[in-house]
Amino acid sequence: MPEQLSLIASDNDFETLNLVDADIRYYANFISDHQQWFDRLASQIQWQQSEIQLYGKSLLIPRLNAWYGDQGAEYAYSGQQLVRNPWTTALQALKAKVEQRLYCSFNSVLANYYRNGNDGVSWHADDEPELGCTPLIASLSFGATRRFSLKPKSGTQLGERPLHIDLAGGSLLVMADKTQQFYHHQIAKTKHAVAGRINLTFRTVINTDTL
Repeated sequence: MPEQLSLIASDNDFETLNLVDADIRYYANFISDHQQWFDRLASQIQWQQSEIQLYGKSLLIPRLNAWYGDQGAEYAYSGQQLVRNPWTTALQALKAKVEQRLYCSFNSVLANYYRNGNDGVSWHADDEPELGCTPLIASLSFGATRRFSLKPKSGTQLGERPLHIDLAGGSLLVMADKTQQFYHHQIAKTKHAVAGRINLTFRTVINTDTL
């Protein structure tokens, strides 16, 4: 990540992005055997290709996804209610590893499978009401490296250009505090040949009846 080094401060086993109104940490080598985990997750997760409503039309999203979580951890985005699956042994093991490192707990995970460079996710923020005001999002990557981009929702903190981070297989990216309030992020499509990548974003869904 040579072009980002001036924006990142090192702290033991992780790096911190020095951005206003954000708390973003990057653990480059969180999972050592990530390719074996990739193969396991690719075969065991109940993948589907969701549809979203855009300008009155129903469109397939350019990736596969799946939602896993505790009973009652329901989640929807872009008008799509995700079907909750019960935890698998593999997902529980990965969740426990992340929770142990971050001293927190999660009740759900959104899995995304980017099959090749034609798959991606456009600019968005994980700011749905059921995630709370300052959600902690822990993002695990497996397989091929893909570029993760950040830009402020408003203002010029980053100037005219977004900040890019190449998320390697086995890495953990943590977004906390007000990050979702003030920043958008994406995984852009690419014309370069790239192998598959699986991303797990652990999160905590709040019962919206109590909001």
